Amino acid sequence: MSAFLDTNVLLYADDADGGAKTEIARNLVRQCVAERSGVVSTQILQEYYVNARKKLKLGGAAARARVDIYAALDVVTITTELVLAAIDRHQRDTVSFWDALVVTAAERAACEVLWSEDLQDGRRFGDVVVRNPFA
Repeated sequence: MSAFLDTNVLLYADDADGGAKTEIARNLVRQCVAERSGVVSTQILQEYYVNARKKLKLGGAAARARVDIYAALDVVTITTELVLAAIDRHQRDTVSFWDALVVTAAERAACEVLWSEDLQDGRRFGDVVVRNPFA
């Protein structure tokens, strides 16, 4: 089963002050790596870098090193085709454009689950179901 990891999961996995969410996120990431089921997109890697610098206060080299590690997961490249599909989803499903792009990338990778706290737990987008690992 392929599982798409949203940016917040990766950030919590690396947050020394995240409490219980950190442990949950680390276990989820470890499981996805062990099962070779984890998927991210180029959008997720970009968002991770920016937020790791800002929210986690990681230096540039440390944040880059973490992106390099997460890039070992399956990576969906955001193409013009995906952007256009996300625009359509944004308009149709009443979600933010950025969330629509995440969902569209998860769908493109044939993921069965999208791990995120940003979307409604249990919501379905085609064959992709959103699961909040922290709920």
